[in-house]
Amino acid sequence: MSRPDHGPHTVPHPAGAPGWPVEPPPVRPLGSGDPVTAGPYRLEGLLGSGGMGRVYLARTPAGSAVAVKVVHREYAADASFRKRFEQEVSAARRVQGLYTVPVVDADLATDEPWLATAYVPGPALHDAVAARGPLAATAVLALTAQVAEALQSIHAAGVIHRDLKPSNILLSADGPKVIDFGIARAADVTSVTSTGMLAGTPGYMAPEYIRGESLTAAVDVFALGAIAAYAATARPAFGGTGHSVLYRILEQAPDLDGCPEPVRTVAARCLAKDPAQRPGLAEVIRRCRTDGTGAPARPDPAV
Repeated sequence: MSRPDHGPHTVPHPAGAPGWPVEPPPVRPLGSGDPVTAGPYRLEGLLGSGGMGRVYLARTPAGSAVAVKVVHREYAADASFRKRFEQEVSAARRVQGLYTVPVVDADLATDEPWLATAYVPGPALHDAVAARGPLAATAVLALTAQVAEALQSIHAAGVIHRDLKPSNILLSADGPKVIDFGIARAADVTSVTSTGMLAGTPGYMAPEYIRGESLTAAVDVFALGAIAAYAATARPAFGGTGHSVLYRILEQAPDLDGCPEPVRTVAARCLAKDPAQRPGLAEVIRRCRTDGTGAPARPDPAV
């Protein structure tokens, strides 16, 4: 089959958002090893890649944009992964929220399982902060409250995200959108059994996750605190990468120097070592919606 010569693409979207950039990310051309279709969807370019697979910009038969994640073959070859992945995609389909990205289709039986979600034409929080620096405190509070609402929707569907991080939060004119919920647990099973390593991202993993204890929704609250600190300071609260980060999460306080109030207070509460000491999501939202004086916190004008 001949492969069309795709150049970089962008997808138009409404301009302007409160306190963060919303420019669409670049879309790289398909390579020789990339598929051209996934089920009924025509793949146009590569949006990004990660440990579990690659994400493509694609089109429905009617021409609407969707994001399609194609899972790596090494995951697909693991029977435990396939079973858990099917369960988690089923749960993710039930999530309904303003700040989550819905799963619209999936094929879990093919050699390379894939799932299609709504396409969000905005940058990941990680990329936006890395390129432009920290967000204003009021924008961080608005973002944190909205991501907390996304987590409420996810948890209500019986799902724990387990890999909430700045690259899994997309910024749009309608607010942040949380992605990849409902598949982290499937990846966790395969990673632990095949490599002995935990799935997840150092710097955003709660202490109980690192210790291999039973997990609750509080692990996502911990990650939310680390995300708030990153958005406000442009650096991870526990430093770089690797085992040293895991040690600091277990044994040291987060580095919140330069984190403005009241973001600092919200982040510190969420980053408590003991999951029982972390606030519930409703409390996080309430704290983010006031500026410490009882007045509503409002995001700054568009960047």
